[in-house]
Order: sequence, then structure tokens, then C-alpha cells
Amino acid sequence: MRRRQPPAPAPVPFSPAAARAHRTALGLTADQVADGLAAHGVRLLPGHVLGWEEGRIAPTEEQLTALARTLWCPPADLMGTAPATLREHRIARGLTPDQAARQLGLAPAAYLRAETTGRWSGDEEQTRLLARVLALDLPALLRLTGRAAELDARLRQVVQGRWQAQLAPVARLVPVDPGTLEHVLATLQAEHHTPTSWGAAPAPPRPEPTARFWQLLTEIAIETGPEAGPAGRPADH
Repeated sequence: MRRRQPPAPAPVPFSPAAARAHRTALGLTADQVADGLAAHGVRLLPGHVLGWEEGRIAPTEEQLTALARTLWCPPADLMGTAPATLREHRIARGLTPDQAARQLGLAPAAYLRAETTGRWSGDEEQTRLLARVLALDLPALLRLTGRAAELDARLRQVVQGRWQAQLAPVARLVPVDPGTLEHVLATLQAEHHTPTSWGAAPAPPRPEPTARFWQLLTEIAIETGPEAGPAGRPADH
């Protein structure tokens, strides 16, 4: 019985134009880039480098990282598009799966499972570390760890009932300062329950709870300044 081969990894986002622009800006030939790649453990012919720049072939994850080091730029500069998955965010930071797992305090297999399934099982501290290591803002953190739908459901309950009952569940999802979170949830509920007088003009349509939640966090970050920590990043505890 033949063993099933693991699925091939998804292609790495890559911009041939960006690679060519970085090489020419440094005044390097394809031969020199090939020599630089070899110094980083990737041995290829100069024609391979030109094949990347012409879009005929695409680099692997390892090759992209080596190319970025050779061209003295972050891997994200060569990807040509914003990272959309945990794997792409990791590659954009120039980390291998083992390096990311080590910084998060996870076994490599556990981290890779999160990348391949899109399901995150880390605890609160590991979740904060994930955001810091991969430079994720809070909306991206929830989206990439499969928690965005739960937050949306919790916030809809906030505007429909007592926000206090949702404070602890939302805090487990969104690692920000507890005082800030209390203020945001209370404000969110108050805005959706503002009474209107008889005969008054109808209130303007209110934004979706999740969109307003992120907006309120951003407004607080602007008001309090950097010493309080940006609302788009996890708070340090």
C-alpha cells in the first residue's frame, strides 16, 4: 500500500517586478544574486534568478527568505501583496515554522497545525505572543485564529442585553486593557439604546457592532497616546 504524500505547500506570494527592482537598485547582476543565495544556503543558477524576475517560475518559501536576505530587504517587500494567512505573515517576518513555534512556546507540530487548519488553540499569553511575533493588529489576530465570528456574536449580545455579562468572554478573545474594554462595551451598548423623543427625526443608522467596536478602540488609542499602548495591538500584562 502506497503511503499518501503530504499536500504540497501553497505557493508563496511573490512579485517579480519587486525582485527585479531591488536587484537593480543595489546594482547587482543575476550572477551576484546567485552567489548571495548560495551564502544563505540556496544554490541556484543565475538563470533561475532571472526566471523569478520574468515570472516564469516562483521561489519556494526558503528561496524567498534567502533572496530577501541577499537583496537586503524584508521578505514582505518581495511578496507583492499583503499577507493574508498565518503562514504568509510568518514568511513576511522572515521566520521558519520552528523559529515561530519557539518564540510562541509551542511545539513545531502544534504551530504548523494552526497554519494548515486555520484553527488556533494557544492560551491567552500565546495569543498575545502570536500577535507580537507576526506583527498582527487585533482584527487580523481574530480573523487568522478563527475567532472573528465568536466576537461578532458576543458584540451582538452586548447591544441586545447587559454588556457586563459579555466582558469576560470578550476579554478572552481580545487581549486589551480590561478598563478600556469595559469602557468600549458600555459605550457600544449605550449607543444602541439611546432613547429618542416622540416626533423627533429618526436616528441615523448605527454601524455594525463589530465595526463600531474596532472604531471605539482606535479612538481610545488616539486619545490616550502611545504610553497606553495602541488599541490595534494586544496590551501587555
